[in-house]
Amino acid sequence: MTSEELEMLYIPGKRTELLRGQLVVREPPGTEHGRISASLAYFIIAYVRQHGLGEVFAQDTGFKIESGPDTVRAPDVAFLARDRAGQVPRRGHAPVAPDLIVEIVSPGDAPSEVLAKVAAWLGAGVRLALRPALVRARRGCGALSCSAWRGRRQHYLTDSSRGARRHPVCFRRSRTRSCLPGRAR
Repeated sequence: MTSEELEMLYIPGKRTELLRGQLVVREPPGTEHGRISASLAYFIIAYVRQHGLGEVFAQDTGFKIESGPDTVRAPDVAFLARDRAGQVPRRGHAPVAPDLIVEIVSPGDAPSEVLAKVAAWLGAGVRLALRPALVRARRGCGALSCSAWRGRRQHYLTDSSRGARRHPVCFRRSRTRSCLPGRAR
């Protein structure tokens, strides 16, 4: 299948991508996934617009990152710098890799599949890939952990009060609190 054929395909209630010419059909993401995606997009859009940096794309926007056979991937959030935003056609899938992508890990996602997706994005030229994951932390606290890749190096977002240790951080109201046992909540 080609990128052009994928563009004409519509399967109600499903997400579609193309992986080396093979159609990939998935269920739509869950509510929590959508909430995280919308929140991240909101903050990224605000920053990008304030500084005139480029364009931000929402969930399910397809980018053609390989040809012959075609691969079309759709990140949860994508950013394309102003100097490259002109490469986005009004119709079809943009034949360019975004500068930043966000791939949110859903509970049903296999870690190997998510890592393969991130590797494909980086191989296509993405400068920074973020992989937030909602995790169930101690004491029932909902936590968001995030891995970031720049080139081949992986980085973790950490709680600055704990130094370089990797652990989940809770986001509640306007304060950031650690979910580690024995810490004030």
